[in-house]
Amino acid sequence: MTRRLLISYLGLALLVLAGLEIPLGVIYARGEISRASQSVERDASMLAEVTEENIEKGNLDALPDVVGDYATRTGGRVVVTDRTGIVLADSHATGAGGTDLSHEPDIARALRNEPTVTTGDEVLSATMPGSSGTTVRGALRLTYPMAEVTARAHRIWGALALAGACILAAVALVAFTLARWITRPLRTLEAATAQLADGRLDNPPDATTGPPELRRLATSFTHTATRLQHLLKAQHAFASEASHQLRTPLTALRLRLENFEPYLDHRAHGSLEEAVGEVERLGRMVHGLLALARLENTATTPEPVDLDGVLAERAAMWEPLAAEQYVAVDVTGPSLGHVWAIPGASEQIIDNLVANALRVSPPGTTITLARTPGTEFHVVDQGPGMSEADRARAFDRFWRSSDSHHDGTGLGLPIVRHLVHACGGEITLDAAPGGGLDARVRLRPVTGGRSRPGSGPKRAMRATARAG
Repeated sequence: MTRRLLISYLGLALLVLAGLEIPLGVIYARGEISRASQSVERDASMLAEVTEENIEKGNLDALPDVVGDYATRTGGRVVVTDRTGIVLADSHATGAGGTDLSHEPDIARALRNEPTVTTGDEVLSATMPGSSGTTVRGALRLTYPMAEVTARAHRIWGALALAGACILAAVALVAFTLARWITRPLRTLEAATAQLADGRLDNPPDATTGPPELRRLATSFTHTATRLQHLLKAQHAFASEASHQLRTPLTALRLRLENFEPYLDHRAHGSLEEAVGEVERLGRMVHGLLALARLENTATTPEPVDLDGVLAERAAMWEPLAAEQYVAVDVTGPSLGHVWAIPGASEQIIDNLVANALRVSPPGTTITLARTPGTEFHVVDQGPGMSEADRARAFDRFWRSSDSHHDGTGLGLPIVRHLVHACGGEITLDAAPGGGLDARVRLRPVTGGRSRPGSGPKRAMRATARAG
């Protein structure tokens, strides 16, 4: 922004200078030509009087000295003719006496007692009659080179250009200082915004310099950021403390309900089991909400993770639990290599997807962890699947399919989506060929030789499955 402000100021100053200096230079150049033309005309008139007097007296020998002396002093060229146009004297070394110039227009006009003044690209010319009254005794032509006039015009253009450059330099210095003063609060505000995006605000924006509007903006931003940090800390504290505070009474409630069993009629045992199941489900829901809150409040940085190793490890840990339900877990496809993931996220993503697939997989089926090229893997089950409308809403919090027969909380897939997005990846749900659900997860590959073996901290399989 400093550069744009500086360019704006300099552009405006340049326009003002051009509007002032160009007309001034043109007027001065025209004035120089006009003054030179008047000077040549005046000198030609004076010389014409002198030469006419010498011609009248017959003192023709004095003419070369007169015109030569003038040419030496001024640098002009003087040609004198008699009444018939024959050259009597020429100040130029190459000029020859006796040449007939009567056919030249300016000489012919002068011999008719009509003066001529012309301004050309190379010379100024003034031709005057040498007359006394109506009697014309000769003609005089005075030519003056334009080089000296042009040189004076160039000097004034150079002086104007130098003055304009000095003014532009001064404007640039003032404009740079002003632009830095204006943009300093914006620069500090930008840095503070970047810090706030990382979950901290070590250097608040400068609210002591700059225009009043930007100072007020910096003050307002600092107040808003402080309030936001306070709210985030409060929410994080709630997520940290509420787990124990909520889990304890739920555990006590479950124990009390189970203690009622010996004292209840056997016909009420079904209702008691349903009540205990709802308490367990409520506990899992609380655990899922707190886990999601912790994820949203925690700023994490993706690290290289060996996705093949994580897939193999999680499949091996889920196989015993799946075998109890006569379900197989299989890993297929080519090696994927390393991907970017926040520590522990890949394990939680796989565990939640496998837990959801295991809930709906009938005995004798297989849950497939299929690897495909491009750091993409699929968790495919052979369950009843989901309709397109259900797949569109599956990532909504607390949403469960209307034909669902399991006791999930509706938080597993939202947690998975949050983890995938935090890793910079994408997740979609598709219908699996032959029935079932295909959860497709694409993560960013590690490129440029930055890969290193290993993965983030592990999470217990059953602990992550509870949020499903």
